[in-house]
Amino acid sequence: MKDQPAQDRAAAIHPLGQRVRIVHEWLVRVAGSERILDALLDMQPGMPVSALVYDPRPFRRTAVARTRVSTSFLQRLPGAVRRYQSCLPLMPLAVEQLDLGDADTIISIHHAVAKGALVRADQLHVSYVQSPMRYAWDLYHRYVGGLSPLHGLVARLTLHQLRQWDVAAANRVDLFLANSDNAARRIWRAYRRPSRVLYPPVDVAAFDPCQPREDYYLAFSRLVPYKRIDLAVRALTELRRPLVVIGDGPEWTRLERLAAPNVTFLGWQPDSAVRHHLQRAKALIFPGEEDFGIVPVEAQAAGCPVIAYARGGALETVVDGVTGSFFTEQSPLAVIAAVEAFERGPRPDIEALRANAERFSRERFQVEFAEVMARAQALRTAPVALERELASSAWPHPVVSSPDSRGRRDDSA
Repeated sequence: MKDQPAQDRAAAIHPLGQRVRIVHEWLVRVAGSERILDALLDMQPGMPVSALVYDPRPFRRTAVARTRVSTSFLQRLPGAVRRYQSCLPLMPLAVEQLDLGDADTIISIHHAVAKGALVRADQLHVSYVQSPMRYAWDLYHRYVGGLSPLHGLVARLTLHQLRQWDVAAANRVDLFLANSDNAARRIWRAYRRPSRVLYPPVDVAAFDPCQPREDYYLAFSRLVPYKRIDLAVRALTELRRPLVVIGDGPEWTRLERLAAPNVTFLGWQPDSAVRHHLQRAKALIFPGEEDFGIVPVEAQAAGCPVIAYARGGALETVVDGVTGSFFTEQSPLAVIAAVEAFERGPRPDIEALRANAERFSRERFQVEFAEVMARAQALRTAPVALERELASSAWPHPVVSSPDSRGRRDDSA
């Protein structure tokens, strides 16, 4: 048996454990899941990564470029890297074909199929979950409702099979980590498994909250229907207030038709341009429901208050009346009322905005993740005790979900 100093040295060199492999879904752009991957690789450089598909171009200046990435058979299909979403029916099979035999510990970063990787009985599998696949669960009716009859039938059959596989695959995980209370509720609803909440990393230090403010509102998101950027466009068009929209996607043309000249569409922008606008915007409009939502935290780190829809992760990251405000209905009129109330109220304090954002810093994530992994490694041969100690005490628990609760747990129950 190693002596304690030797164990401490090993933990310092390998904070996530020795012989660790990370399972990711698709590495084709830098977004929330990829920032989690980058934070983990920064903690323990050189860990190998398995992904369904991989496009190295967006990752040239990241830790991913300095590690070994292996891919599934989808990588070899013509056009699969560019149109990976069309491969959804094949993804359960593809993730099960990933060979993870060289690792003692598996960390999957999951929002679709990553947790379904096949593991041996002696391997420890910790899954960090953004959400159970939303188009198969929470957004199912919204997704299939917009399809033609034939495509709708195919989608219903496919998603029915995916849900069955998704539930079965949950049994391959020893410990679930959820990116928010909101995601933990979804994990419990879909899999009836407890999870531990560990907020994702946000690069708070990259933002300067003291830049001079300009007279425009900001919306920053992929332009897809469930993000509800249309609400911000309609509301600010009606109010004739300047709105800058950052992001691209299939909704762009429709949103442009809704907009008046006071709305400016910038399309995709590099991180430096996003920081510039967050540091100068009057407020961020966040009209969608997200499991966590990194953008509102980045806005607060930049000294930018948030006007958000009062559901999902925003209830855990925005402090009502301190770092922003909420509207309770997804309608243009509700956004208009929230913007007008914001303009009548006092300007949020920059120090309060920054202090709240610090709760979600990259450094905090890395410390907490290392602590959880150290305990999970110690209990790896006792999976029932592992889940009971690390997850059951954290979730399920009742959560007060009104805007005034600010995402706090109700420990009185």
